[in-house]
Amino acid sequence: MELDGAEFEGPLAQRGIGIIAPFDLALERELWRWCPLEVSLHLARTPFEPVPVSLQMAELVSDRAHLRRATQDVLGTEPEVVAYLCNSGSFIHGVDYERGLVEAILEAGAPTALTTSGALAEAIRTLGLTRISVITPYDEPLTLRLHAYLAELGVEVIRSNHLGLGGGIWKVNYRTVAERIMAADDPQAQAVFVSCTNLPTYDVIDPLEQRLGKPVLTANQLTIWACLARMGLPMMGPGRWLGSVFGPVPETTAPAQDVRS
Repeated sequence: MELDGAEFEGPLAQRGIGIIAPFDLALERELWRWCPLEVSLHLARTPFEPVPVSLQMAELVSDRAHLRRATQDVLGTEPEVVAYLCNSGSFIHGVDYERGLVEAILEAGAPTALTTSGALAEAIRTLGLTRISVITPYDEPLTLRLHAYLAELGVEVIRSNHLGLGGGIWKVNYRTVAERIMAADDPQAQAVFVSCTNLPTYDVIDPLEQRLGKPVLTANQLTIWACLARMGLPMMGPGRWLGSVFGPVPETTAPAQDVRS
């Protein structure tokens, strides 16, 4: 008997993304929902740190030695890009520090690399944003570090809303996230950015973009979008503004869509 059915042709050749995640990431499933079927995610985690979500934790989980080691842990799967999936850990000390984290991943052998905050910077340039509102699950000191990072990028924070959580961020329900996004919006803001890769956002992006009439950008969305852009692949899932931007890496191209008003 010959095996001549289409079901025996395969499996679909996979293209890999290496993900370096903080030890407390609980949203792997959300990451997969952004990816085309031919993309596999290969995760490594930073070491456990017995501290609450804070400036201290952000510094601990962004230690360059941890990132180099985690990069080496995923290289055996031959990823096309390695991403440091942590917003606070990559914005905590500003633009130069974020670039240093990328360099550490490249030094460990990654073919190309990015961070969540670097992806945010790419989206800001691509969409031509200069004024945004932000929502974070952090306390005020850590949220203010995000404001400082955005200021370095030439972006004004019009309005800000933070939940002040020290842990269990992945347990926040969609209604709370949506209410905070609505509260953070302002007519002057060209977009709303939702920080933290451990805050659930996937299913609220599309309905809120429709209600607000502007981009709702989230940490996981931006990270996967930037990875897929480097691979020449489209992003799956919600995000009308980002979903229309593909092609070369944003730093090397003119903005594909400008939402400035």
